Amino acid sequence: MKRLDEQHAEANRAARSSLAEAFLAMRSADECRALLKDLTTPAELEALVDRWRVVKFLDQDMPYREIHERTGVSVTTIGRVARFLAEGNGGYRLALQRLNEPASPTAEPRTPNPET
Repeated sequence: MKRLDEQHAEANRAARSSLAEAFLAMRSADECRALLKDLTTPAELEALVDRWRVVKFLDQDMPYREIHERTGVSVTTIGRVARFLAEGNGGYRLALQRLNEPASPTAEPRTPNPET
């Protein structure tokens, strides 16, 4: 991670907030996928997808080696994701919780897209 002086650090904090707001402004999974594809390189997006796949398996208490065999994700990455799942900022847990909540009657249906 790059070291920033206070002025640049403050600008980065504001940009992180703005980026979060941009994700919240998306109205569908397709719109969010389009934003992700514009923001990331194919390798970066693949890394994000790999982490999310790992989270779901870790949430099922699957052993690291089995996750690796199913996903091809390195055991080191699996361990890092497990650490953030247990001691991170709560984002993984909250996302899992929200995805497991019953959909509201006015919400768009959530359909996975295998192209992401």
